[in-house]
Amino acid sequence: MSDLYREILVPRKTPVQNKLAKAGLIVLTVLGFLAGMVFIPLMLLGIAGIVACVFLMPKLEVEYEYLYVNGDLDIDAIYSRQKRKRIAEYHVEELEILAPEKSHALDSYRNKSGIKVRDFTSGEPDKKAYAMVMNKEKGQELVKVEIDEVVLGDLRRLAPRKVNLM
Repeated sequence: MSDLYREILVPRKTPVQNKLAKAGLIVLTVLGFLAGMVFIPLMLLGIAGIVACVFLMPKLEVEYEYLYVNGDLDIDAIYSRQKRKRIAEYHVEELEILAPEKSHALDSYRNKSGIKVRDFTSGEPDKKAYAMVMNKEKGQELVKVEIDEVVLGDLRRLAPRKVNLM
């Protein structure tokens, strides 16, 4: 039996509020420096804008990378194509149900109080997204991902009763 190793890169569509935040940070920085030329203490506004740009702007552009190896799904966030951070790890043993995002099999979980919803999709409506309900130590999580047919087939092989593709 061979191991299945799969990497899937999902670039997240930049939301409008993130684009507005970028523009706002740039305008704040420029206005801070222009005002600093007239009144020196306002130069601090421009310096604060630079600091905010350095620390906040990279977080506004995100890509997700799924790494699937034999029932284990690791999800990394790649910020501005420069910095990578592991943000989630899931194992097939924790899986309660996997179904298409709009499936009626997930209705009871969508309305459940206390379930944490995590979205690792591109945010584009034409892409096929799946939702996994995972039983974690801190409670259940509804995880939205855009996995491919190969990973779906392997998850179905490992947990046939928990994968609902209808």
